[in-house]
Amino acid sequence: MNILLVDDHAVVRRGLREMLVDIFPEAGFFEVGTAQAALEFVWKNPCDLVLLDINLPGRNGLEIIKDLKDASPRMAVLVLSFLAEDQVAVRTLKAGADGYITKESAPEELARAIQKVLEGGKYISTVLAERLAFALSGESDRLPHEALSDREFDVFRRIAVGQTVKEIAAELSLSIKTISTYRVRVLEKMNHKTNAEMTRYALQHNIV
Repeated sequence: MNILLVDDHAVVRRGLREMLVDIFPEAGFFEVGTAQAALEFVWKNPCDLVLLDINLPGRNGLEIIKDLKDASPRMAVLVLSFLAEDQVAVRTLKAGADGYITKESAPEELARAIQKVLEGGKYISTVLAERLAFALSGESDRLPHEALSDREFDVFRRIAVGQTVKEIAAELSLSIKTISTYRVRVLEKMNHKTNAEMTRYALQHNIV
């Protein structure tokens, strides 16, 4: 079994590897720090699982999931992120991820999540499963940010953490005009007037 760890922080990758090698002693572990490196690795090497941080610089995390699945449809992709699961987990699953777990989770839960997706199942926490059940039954009001498209949501998060339109455009390889258009759409859909309002909302809802 080959497991690819994708995170832009070397210390995080090392910690994951040291923890998982005890749980899966017969697995081969590989590490990369960028989305492009992950794609190149998967194209050249068979992988059973990618443990992916979607908050990588320069790429929309949801697009990374889609690209990985296109490269190797049978490979399991488990998202491991610091972002609150009730804010982004559903988006990652719609993008093709096989599961979502936060970096605050216990090692035992991570092991269960890995085993679940390797067996062909989907993994989400019990808390998120309950929230989804309420949403499907009509007992949960939709929050403003849930109406954003994936690209709009990505731009929204980047603005909320203080990135400028110019910086976002450079990282996503898009024009400043395009990012400005996304910003306007986000403001309209969120009923906000300033970047500060977006930041305040993102903090209140654990989106950043």
